[in-house]
Amino acid sequence: MASPLSAAGAYAAVAKLAAAPLGQVAGAVGADPKSGDSFASALREAVGAVEAMGKKSDAQATAAANGKANMVDVVTAVSETEVAIDAVVAVRDKIISAYEDIMKMPI
Repeated sequence: MASPLSAAGAYAAVAKLAAAPLGQVAGAVGADPKSGDSFASALREAVGAVEAMGKKSDAQATAAANGKANMVDVVTAVSETEVAIDAVVAVRDKIISAYEDIMKMPI
Protein backbone atom coordinates (compact mmCIF):
# COMPACT_ATOMS: atom_id res chain seq x y z
CA MET A 1 0.00 0.00 0.00
CA ALA A 2 1.29 3.44 -0.87
CA SER A 3 2.04 5.86 1.92
CA PRO A 4 0.59 9.38 1.90
CA LEU A 5 4.07 10.80 1.37
CA SER A 6 4.75 8.67 -1.70
CA ALA A 7 1.30 9.46 -3.08
CA ALA A 8 1.89 13.19 -2.60
CA GLY A 9 5.24 12.91 -4.40
CA ALA A 10 3.65 11.02 -7.28
CA TYR A 11 0.88 13.60 -7.63
CA ALA A 12 3.42 16.42 -7.59
CA ALA A 13 5.39 14.71 -10.37
CA VAL A 14 2.24 14.21 -12.43
CA ALA A 15 1.20 17.83 -11.90
CA LYS A 16 4.64 19.03 -13.00
CA LEU A 17 4.43 16.87 -16.13
CA ALA A 18 0.94 18.12 -16.93
CA ALA A 19 2.02 21.76 -16.48
CA ALA A 20 5.05 21.44 -18.77
CA PRO A 21 4.94 23.22 -22.14
CA LEU A 22 3.85 21.02 -25.06
CA GLY A 23 7.29 20.92 -26.65
CA GLN A 24 8.83 19.49 -23.49
CA VAL A 25 6.26 16.76 -22.87
CA ALA A 26 6.57 14.62 -25.98
CA GLY A 27 8.46 16.68 -28.50
CA ALA A 28 5.18 17.74 -30.13
CA VAL A 29 5.77 15.52 -33.13
CA GLY A 30 2.90 15.45 -35.58
CA ALA A 31 0.31 18.16 -35.60
CA ASP A 32 0.87 21.83 -34.96
CA PRO A 33 1.41 22.22 -31.18
CA LYS A 34 -0.55 25.48 -31.17
CA SER A 35 -3.67 23.76 -32.53
CA GLY A 36 -3.88 21.43 -29.53
CA ASP A 37 -4.33 18.35 -31.73
CA SER A 38 -0.91 16.87 -31.03
CA PHE A 39 -0.06 13.69 -29.18
CA ALA A 40 1.51 15.79 -26.45
CA SER A 41 -1.74 17.62 -25.74
CA ALA A 42 -3.66 14.33 -25.64
CA LEU A 43 -1.06 12.94 -23.27
CA ARG A 44 -1.26 16.03 -21.08
CA GLU A 45 -5.05 15.72 -20.84
CA ALA A 46 -4.82 12.03 -19.93
CA VAL A 47 -2.22 12.65 -17.24
CA GLY A 48 -4.31 15.51 -15.87
CA ALA A 49 -7.34 13.21 -15.67
CA VAL A 50 -5.33 10.58 -13.79
CA GLU A 51 -4.07 13.25 -11.40
CA ALA A 52 -7.64 14.41 -10.76
CA MET A 53 -8.75 10.82 -10.11
CA GLY A 54 -5.90 10.39 -7.63
CA LYS A 55 -6.85 13.52 -5.76
CA LYS A 56 -10.50 12.42 -5.66
CA SER A 57 -9.41 9.03 -4.33
CA ASP A 58 -7.30 10.67 -1.62
CA ALA A 59 -10.17 12.95 -0.65
CA GLN A 60 -12.53 9.98 -0.37
CA ALA A 61 -10.02 8.05 1.75
CA THR A 62 -9.53 11.04 4.05
CA ALA A 63 -13.27 11.48 4.40
CA ALA A 64 -13.64 7.78 5.22
CA ALA A 65 -10.94 8.04 7.86
CA ASN A 66 -12.91 10.88 9.42
CA GLY A 67 -16.12 8.81 9.25
CA LYS A 68 -17.77 11.09 6.70
CA ALA A 69 -17.76 8.87 3.58
CA ASN A 70 -19.27 5.64 2.44
CA MET A 71 -16.75 2.79 2.03
CA VAL A 72 -18.29 1.82 -1.33
CA ASP A 73 -17.45 5.28 -2.67
CA VAL A 74 -13.90 5.00 -1.34
CA VAL A 75 -13.33 1.57 -2.90
CA THR A 76 -14.81 2.75 -6.20
CA ALA A 77 -12.60 5.85 -6.30
CA VAL A 78 -9.47 3.86 -5.45
CA SER A 79 -10.31 1.21 -8.07
CA GLU A 80 -10.89 3.84 -10.77
CA THR A 81 -7.57 5.46 -9.94
CA GLU A 82 -5.77 2.12 -10.02
CA VAL A 83 -7.21 1.28 -13.45
CA ALA A 84 -6.27 4.72 -14.79
CA ILE A 85 -2.70 4.43 -13.47
CA ASP A 86 -2.40 0.94 -14.98
CA ALA A 87 -3.51 2.35 -18.33
CA VAL A 88 -0.95 5.17 -18.14
CA VAL A 89 1.79 2.68 -17.28
CA ALA A 90 0.76 0.46 -20.20
CA VAL A 91 0.90 3.41 -22.60
CA ARG A 92 4.29 4.42 -21.21
CA ASP A 93 5.59 0.88 -21.72
CA LYS A 94 4.34 0.85 -25.33
CA ILE A 95 5.99 4.21 -26.02
CA ILE A 96 9.29 2.98 -24.60
CA SER A 97 9.02 -0.23 -26.61
CA ALA A 98 8.32 1.72 -29.80
CA TYR A 99 11.28 4.02 -29.10
CA GLU A 100 13.56 1.03 -28.57
CA ASP A 101 12.33 -0.53 -31.83
CA ILE A 102 13.04 2.70 -33.70
CA MET A 103 16.50 2.93 -32.19
CA LYS A 104 17.26 -0.63 -33.38
CA MET A 105 16.42 0.21 -37.00
CA PRO A 106 19.37 0.46 -39.36
CA ILE A 107 20.04 3.87 -40.83
